[in-house]
Amino acid sequence: MTNNVTLIATSAMGLESIVANEVRALGYDPVVDNGRIMFEAPVSAIPRCNLWLRVADRVKLVVGEPTVHTFDELYEATKALPWEKFIPEEGIFPVVGKSHKSKLYSVSDCQAIVKKAIVDRLKLKHGVAHKMPEKEGMYKVEVALLNDVATLTIDTTGAGLHKRGYRIGQGEAPLRETLAAALVSLTNWRPDEPLIDPFCGSGTILIEAAMIGQNIAPGFNREFSSEDWQFISAKLWDEALDEAEQLANYDQPLNIVGTDIDHKMIEIAQDNALEAGLSDLISWKQMQVSDLTLREDNGYIIGNPPYGERIKDADYVRELYRSLGTIMNNHPSWSVYILTSFKEFEKAYGKKATKRRKLFNGFIETQYYQYFGKKV
Repeated sequence: MTNNVTLIATSAMGLESIVANEVRALGYDPVVDNGRIMFEAPVSAIPRCNLWLRVADRVKLVVGEPTVHTFDELYEATKALPWEKFIPEEGIFPVVGKSHKSKLYSVSDCQAIVKKAIVDRLKLKHGVAHKMPEKEGMYKVEVALLNDVATLTIDTTGAGLHKRGYRIGQGEAPLRETLAAALVSLTNWRPDEPLIDPFCGSGTILIEAAMIGQNIAPGFNREFSSEDWQFISAKLWDEALDEAEQLANYDQPLNIVGTDIDHKMIEIAQDNALEAGLSDLISWKQMQVSDLTLREDNGYIIGNPPYGERIKDADYVRELYRSLGTIMNNHPSWSVYILTSFKEFEKAYGKKATKRRKLFNGFIETQYYQYFGKKV
């Protein structure tokens, strides 16, 4: 039985610090690098991290990180690693790869060499004379070369962590669940405070907020490839699921409202919230931003409005932002957080942001404009 392992939680650019905080909250000590958060932990961290990390993309198990300059070195270094600790005799282990700033730049060659080295190691250790059977259990191996260091990992997650399992419908430009969770995490919103998304679309931001508000583990209702791994006992998965159930605060009342101009999106948001088991916690309403009415103090707006990427949409988007700015000017106790790539957002909104943060929505570079309200 393997006791301690090295794990990497991968992250979208700009979200590494949030993922590192999530890892710390689980009791582990992370080292942060571009796009990855590395930490040593017991094997029990594999189920716990997959269940709890809201903003990470996936969790990878590090088998080794040798420095290599030739294909022979890659083969020997890979073969020297203890793959048999993790991959059983009948395990399926496809190899994927990437290379950046390294002498070994042919990814297909690196994949083939790593595959051969693992096969040769496993045949030797498992006593297999012929071809490895590869019948059950998914152990997806990655060789990632950066500055001649080959990071060899096994993916513990399977489908990316953003796939929570509740999104049965979406709009034209859906926000990833992990980014939506990050947008909420970057605010000071608390579950007892009002929260509105006036551009709610398929409801992702508010569904993620509701899960945060009730401390529901985002991976609670999905499956992971490492659930079938032999070296992680079923007991560890059961304990992680029990912990998630115990820590959830299903009695926490929430004041969350989603509005959108498109009635079809409101229907999709309602369906998604129902699928997530949160239909009673979020109110949905079809309306335009200019009709937004705030009856309470000290609330939060979090939104991912249209960006006006097409020229003909720029005037519409500008007016949308102007309407929101006019309304929020009369509610100084409210905090406003808007994600957009629209360069003239502050001018249209009518006010300079308290703070800005560069984030990537897929491949689109955006700014997260943050306006801190004065609490009353």
